[in-house]
Amino acid sequence: MDADAHRADVTSPNPVLDDPDRVLLMKACKDVLAPLVRADGGEMYLVRVGADDVHLHLAGTCAGCPGAAFTRDAVITPIVRAVLPKVRVIVTTGFRIPQGAERIS
Repeated sequence: MDADAHRADVTSPNPVLDDPDRVLLMKACKDVLAPLVRADGGEMYLVRVGADDVHLHLAGTCAGCPGAAFTRDAVITPIVRAVLPKVRVIVTTGFRIPQGAERIS
């Protein structure tokens, strides 16, 4: 790998992009969480993964749904913490998708 390619990796806006924990998180989101959210007409987006927190966004029929809090507490948080036990899980809802969010499908 040349110096320029290495520099691009170091200055990446998301330094945990290639981290094995992120791979496991994405697998859990794609294989378990997103299908559950889609079954009720919702959409799931990964907004950000940091060293200490994971930010997910629910849209579609989840936007404004009173059940979104239950989904966060009883479904999303336990599954995310099964992969990343110490992270803070942030789940937002709404019709407006946060800039830079990646749809999980």
